[in-house]
Amino acid sequence: MHIRGLRAALNGDKRYAFKSPQSVVDYLVVGGGVVGLAVARRLVLQFPEKSTFLVERNSTAGQETSARNSEVIHAGLYYPPDSLKMRLCLRGRHLMYDYCKKNNVLHRKTGKLVVAQAHQRHYIESLAQKTRSLAWPPHSQPEKTVQAVVPTRLVEGDELHALEPDLSKKIVAALLSSETGIVDSHSLMESFERDILESEGGELVYSTKVVRVDPHTGSSTPEGAVSPEPAEDGWVVQTVTAGSEESDALLARTIINASGLAGPMILNSLLPPDQRIPMYYARGSYASYRGAGVSNISRLIYPCPGTARTQHAFQSLGTHLTLDLEGNVRFGPDLDWLNPPAIEHRDDGSEISEPDFWTKHLIPDESRLGEMYEAITDYLESVSPDGLQPDYCGIRPKLVGPEGGFQDFVFRTDYPENFSSLERRAGRRGRRTSPMITLMGIESPGLTSSLAIAEMVVEDMLRDKEGHE
Repeated sequence: MHIRGLRAALNGDKRYAFKSPQSVVDYLVVGGGVVGLAVARRLVLQFPEKSTFLVERNSTAGQETSARNSEVIHAGLYYPPDSLKMRLCLRGRHLMYDYCKKNNVLHRKTGKLVVAQAHQRHYIESLAQKTRSLAWPPHSQPEKTVQAVVPTRLVEGDELHALEPDLSKKIVAALLSSETGIVDSHSLMESFERDILESEGGELVYSTKVVRVDPHTGSSTPEGAVSPEPAEDGWVVQTVTAGSEESDALLARTIINASGLAGPMILNSLLPPDQRIPMYYARGSYASYRGAGVSNISRLIYPCPGTARTQHAFQSLGTHLTLDLEGNVRFGPDLDWLNPPAIEHRDDGSEISEPDFWTKHLIPDESRLGEMYEAITDYLESVSPDGLQPDYCGIRPKLVGPEGGFQDFVFRTDYPENFSSLERRAGRRGRRTSPMITLMGIESPGLTSSLAIAEMVVEDMLRDKEGHE
């Protein structure tokens, strides 16, 4: 089946006309998942004298990707060494454990086995070699860097089956990661919320969606509408709160777009149709398990991921076994690509589409259990199919389709003048203020990386920009 990318744009139906802003905010974070909350928290701590608003379209935090994942704190095994995913996973893991300890967020360092059959042994050996060569990421404390950044070791034979007696006899070796763990993502997000609400300049605005964004350079907009006040650079953002039919407009001096499954939509509303960024959606189903074959399990168990053109080009980590903080076993996620519904094209090349079509795919059912069972018995042969029950589904925001290979996180910075007319842009060279930072493709290891993403956005992308802070 051919999978289409969705190039949806904010305000694609042209419903909302430009409005002059009635208020100003220093930082506007769009999206109240774990990454948006982490960024907003970092902003209020770093710039307490500034105003930071977080807007989220749902009624509570983390109702989309952040609440529908494995809740794993990843050690940092799989990604290319020079990628953002690897760098931010390594740094984020350390920050996550430290934050959870200091703030009493429920978590546990469980450890993990990446298990291999005989024909997969080379993969885990290569993985072990890579972990030994990894460098500590930026911002790491000097005293930590004398240790291995990802401690691992190969185990096999009797030792392996003594560690996890329920493993299939087909499993001949495994890579043991001691730094992998689990976290209560809901408690984590609630802790971030408290930090924001207890600050002087932070505010959380739920049940409020962004419906239009316009670049604002001085006193003009791209449409030529004049807004005498405020005469400064920024972004005119219109929002609609649940229960209201009218939009409100404010000027955001800086935007951090962490809207996850709607990630490119703001940018797409500003870009020409032929330059719009496609988003792909993949559903992952999870199954709870109660039954034979797992009574001795004490660690997370991951199969070797299937790879495409390169060793890093896997689309998921396979149907793995995870534990929750009560010790319950669940399996997942699998990988099921979603095709957007039929798309209508306008004469100007733009699309009329249903960007939130994925919400109809969140209801778990038994249709995936057969394939999941086959994948599980590759490493746990005594599991019973009768013990599997549909649990929940999550949607991953992807920037490439099934054949796209490895895709890193993408952090893009734009300025109002990027979208200004050529005449006005020519007179503004050298001015690089009021950035909009768009975070795209934040899937796994996004939860693990959340605090490191916030650190990178605030410390590296905002503070170091000429003319900003």
